[in-house]
Amino acid sequence: MAYELYYWDGIQGRGEFVRLALEEAAAQYVDVTRVAGRGTDEMLAIMGSKTEEHIPFAPPFLKDGDLFIPHVANILFYLGPKLGLAPENDGLRYVANGLQLTITDFVAEVHDTHHPISTGAYYEDQRDEAKARSAAFIKDRIPKFLGYFERVLQQNRKGPKHLIGDNLSYVDLSLFQVIEGLTYAFPKAMKSISNRYSGVETLHDHVGNRPNISAYLRSDRRLPFSEEGIFRHYPELDQPM
Repeated sequence: MAYELYYWDGIQGRGEFVRLALEEAAAQYVDVTRVAGRGTDEMLAIMGSKTEEHIPFAPPFLKDGDLFIPHVANILFYLGPKLGLAPENDGLRYVANGLQLTITDFVAEVHDTHHPISTGAYYEDQRDEAKARSAAFIKDRIPKFLGYFERVLQQNRKGPKHLIGDNLSYVDLSLFQVIEGLTYAFPKAMKSISNRYSGVETLHDHVGNRPNISAYLRSDRRLPFSEEGIFRHYPELDQPM
């Protein structure tokens, strides 16, 4: 039975972190809101159900049989062992989950660069605040997070190719997506720090060249970045670090 992934149609967003794991593992899955006859209405009906038990608050969420699993880190914690993308050691699975939750924090801060006041207001209504927030994000937060992941790679006793252990995990795939998104949203900033985080850059390139990921990136299943998702490119928010 195929996994069913629910996320907003037309954008990568947080759903992309789950898609990358499913694509790398060549798992059977359905991107429900992109399927004719199902779509966003089906997702909204589940979220608004008055009878369904344990309904998700917001997408993305995954349906496996009768089970609904919400939240990116939670979904990947569930899928990782099933897809061969998590450490075999139970304790290290929690370490991987902690790394994924750190990525969750990072992604939330990326989103807040263009919506620092309210998610219910347009970017144009908070442009000045977004400029200030983005400047601080570029100066302080990008180095803070990327510096941390660089240390994790370099201090991995199994070698610096992966964030944890000696095999690819869903956390490696998620960090790849973060670098892809930051490069789209803040090209000047990311160019100015080129070669500062060599381990992170090497991991990004390694993931992007994996056969299943490379094929996915070239396919129409990989939606483009846009100014509707988490990673948005507004030139006025980008600057060299």
